[in-house]
Amino acid sequence: MRIRRILAAVFATAALAGLGLTGAATAAGVTPASVTPGECTDNGGTIDRSTPVLPTCRGGMYDGQTVD
Repeated sequence: MRIRRILAAVFATAALAGLGLTGAATAAGVTPASVTPGECTDNGGTIDRSTPVLPTCRGGMYDGQTVD
């Protein structure tokens, strides 16, 4: 009975640790909500200033992101 509790605790800890690692990996792969003009052009994009509210990066890695 005692071994079952220990094994359950070990599996629960491993599962929670795995969730933490995947959450960190997912967060690292997220693109920012807005980019700088240099980030846009350095990664193959051009700055489109014809958008009504904010300039937008067109093309490249940050396509569609707002430029601040």
